[in-house]
Amino acid sequence: MAKGDLLGGSLWDEYSNKVTTLMNNPQHQGEITEEEAAAHGNKLIVADFGAESCGDAVRLYWEVDPETDVIVNAKFKSFGCGTAIASSDMMTELCIGKTVQEAVKITNIDVEKALRDDPDTPAVPPQKMHCSVMAYDVIKKAAGLYLGVEAESFEDEIIVCECARVSLGTLREVIKLNDLTTIEQITDYTKAGGFCKSCIKPGGHEEREYYLVDILADVRREMDEEKMKAAAEAGESGEFEGMTLVQKIKAIDAVVDENIRQFLVMDGGNMEVIDVKDGDEHIDVYIRYLGACSGCASSSTGTLYAIEAALKEKLSQKIRVLPI
Repeated sequence: MAKGDLLGGSLWDEYSNKVTTLMNNPQHQGEITEEEAAAHGNKLIVADFGAESCGDAVRLYWEVDPETDVIVNAKFKSFGCGTAIASSDMMTELCIGKTVQEAVKITNIDVEKALRDDPDTPAVPPQKMHCSVMAYDVIKKAAGLYLGVEAESFEDEIIVCECARVSLGTLREVIKLNDLTTIEQITDYTKAGGFCKSCIKPGGHEEREYYLVDILADVRREMDEEKMKAAAEAGESGEFEGMTLVQKIKAIDAVVDENIRQFLVMDGGNMEVIDVKDGDEHIDVYIRYLGACSGCASSSTGTLYAIEAALKEKLSQKIRVLPI
């Protein structure tokens, strides 16, 4: 099937190859019968979970060895979109070979990561991230049925968004992995805050212990501190020259954020790093001035000197800054 046949061009490109393959050719779709499990001397567990918010539902079949608690076979039926099918298929794959106690630790983030073609590129568009959220809930339900306990007893994370069942740990990891900066982006990726909205900020119909605005601020502060630490360590150890292009740009941005950007913004301007090129004598950092800085006389004198001086001090004496 051609890409445009299913999702129409650019939207298709937001899905990983693993997702699009499993949409059309899931490996574990089907069911396991009581007779099949009994013939192998195993126990059959069937768990259902439905997401009222989007209408998707999944049924999970586990064939469990009662002597070892190992899930020797698993299948699923998904009643939802193609992304829900791909996510359910990967969730089922991750269960096979694990003990029930190990499987219950699988989260929707584990499912989404497993569906990626490379570690840094999300597997699905942000608006479809919620399709993997069902994984954690249906696994907990299956484990609860097998062990004879309530599914909620497996909850070792703080749930921030009750509507979408999104935990504090998941939110923190999604923000870091995808470099999110707004509440709207968090909602796109996780569906947290997309329904009753009580978890976004204080003042909703239900008081919460944790709010998205505070979580985002805390994680962004931690990320900034980590960037500055990495930049400082690179400058002290001389490792900047050995970084990849992406790492160099991040280190440069961290130094600019700490030492320069606030002053540019105060004057109605800003800057961005366009490219970094290594030479025999210099590491050329190409920048573009934005806003008021683009027409300011000092952008080629005092401001340029300040940027270059900060980068040389923090990262490498070989740096030369060139505005374009």
